[in-house]
Amino acid sequence: MKLRSIPHVTLAAGMLLATPFVHAAAGEPAEPCAARSATLLDALVHAEYAGAGRNFGPELAAKLDEDKLKQAWAALQGQSGSYVSSTPVQKLYANDQPVFVTQLNLAKGPLDMVTACDAQGRIAMLRFAPPTMVAITTQKTAPHGVEAHVEADGVRVSPLDVPTPFGPLRGALTLPAGHGPFPAVVLVAGSGSHDMDETIGPNKPLRDIAEGLARAGIATLRYDKRPYDHPESARGMVIDTEVTDDAVAAAHLLAQQDGIDPKRVFVLGHSLGAMMAPRIGQRDPQLAGLVLMGAPARNILDVMEQQGHEQLAKEHASPSAIAQDDQDYARERQLLATVGTGQPAPPGNFNGGPQEYWLSWSRIDSVADAKSIATPMLILQGGSDFHVSPTLDFARWRQELAGRPHTSFHLYPGLSHLFMPAGKTGTLADYKTPGHVDAKVIDDIAAWVKAQPAH
Repeated sequence: MKLRSIPHVTLAAGMLLATPFVHAAAGEPAEPCAARSATLLDALVHAEYAGAGRNFGPELAAKLDEDKLKQAWAALQGQSGSYVSSTPVQKLYANDQPVFVTQLNLAKGPLDMVTACDAQGRIAMLRFAPPTMVAITTQKTAPHGVEAHVEADGVRVSPLDVPTPFGPLRGALTLPAGHGPFPAVVLVAGSGSHDMDETIGPNKPLRDIAEGLARAGIATLRYDKRPYDHPESARGMVIDTEVTDDAVAAAHLLAQQDGIDPKRVFVLGHSLGAMMAPRIGQRDPQLAGLVLMGAPARNILDVMEQQGHEQLAKEHASPSAIAQDDQDYARERQLLATVGTGQPAPPGNFNGGPQEYWLSWSRIDSVADAKSIATPMLILQGGSDFHVSPTLDFARWRQELAGRPHTSFHLYPGLSHLFMPAGKTGTLADYKTPGHVDAKVIDDIAAWVKAQPAH
């Protein structure tokens, strides 16, 4: 999950369908970043917008001039209440990269201001988010995300790294009790720089699924996404290098492990991972089946515009802020429509990522990809999902794939995009509440996997 850039100041900014570009330049920035973060906040508080961006790096400065900073700060206080006070800047880590976090105490509740700097100490990233939505630690993580161990019920967990051109991705192989051979599932996270558990606030949906499937006799492999372990990979990243390539590599790796039935290897994708699952199936026709959880069925720009529009309305954003968001997406569609097949992407960035990335993602037609393959599919949808629409996305899957052999659909009333009980607000604030993937969902996945024949 990633936070959109400050010109679209809104707590809807942390869409689960977003880009993986969460880092400033790789490498440890100089400590002046903390001082510059404090200086920036002081300028915003005292309405000194002309000088607020004097420590910005060139890309951020190009996006946030004096007028946009003024509008953004006003919009933020309009949504979250007027500024009251702040805590001192803390140096923390997000995905093993240093960030500088200041808690803002606003009239309606706290927000974190998060900055990161480039190698010259210039502010290269600025985000605002609810405190629990910022995945930060006080120190860098250990070399492996998991240590080998055996659970009380006999489930075995061990590190298993997935190879990539940038280096290994930390992964976890979870095996049921017993000797196998077991059916096995590769778990593919949604968009953003996710760890192997797909940590979202206090919730870890992929870990829930891995543990639940193991108890049902099904092995899994889950892994950190490439930009999480290798932030430098985000430069030049396209949608296949973010998702498809590593999922295919993980499936091949899983099929080679002792105790795994190589003819019964599946891929389960969530959110973006689900959107890309049919493309993964195209690349690896040996897969025994695909599970799609909360899968967009429309063009990604349409999905994200709907997300933003609905969240802005729930947060009582001004009509001008909503209109600006709509205009941004309209311009992006027009720009990408001018690029012919085989032509390079236009220069510049959109929503925190380069146009090359957005061009590659906007050309994904997951429904067409699904129709092009015969791989069995299980398509699951939370009935209270406000990221992927039950009526616009899940309904399209059911309509377009009606009658397709070996294809099943399940809608779960009252469950969120994380397949946990939905919160009360219908906004990102709901993800502050700890939860677990509903047991019925895991039971349905396990039953379906076991029912599929070897491929």
